[in-house]
Amino acid sequence: MRKLKGIVTSDKMQKTVGVRVDRLKKHPKYGKYFRTTQKFKAHDEKGEYKIGDLVIIQETRPLSKDKRWRAVSLVKRGIVETDEKEESSDANPMRI
Repeated sequence: MRKLKGIVTSDKMQKTVGVRVDRLKKHPKYGKYFRTTQKFKAHDEKGEYKIGDLVIIQETRPLSKDKRWRAVSLVKRGIVETDEKEESSDANPMRI
């Protein structure tokens, strides 16, 4: 079974996450490396993976029309983004 490492780009579906896998490929003629990206839909039974998480996905039997992968484990938690506008307005409420 193949295993790939990727970043979760979407968690809005039920029991499914979108995972982006980046690879470096070597150009056959010029020898230069370039980045290629593939997106996979992976099964996430518990809904534990969020956007920005680095996960390992494993190939599995077809689970639906598009899903052929299963999210197996978490490698690294993603950074939770905060709204900067709220922080800056709270810092100086008397600003004119």
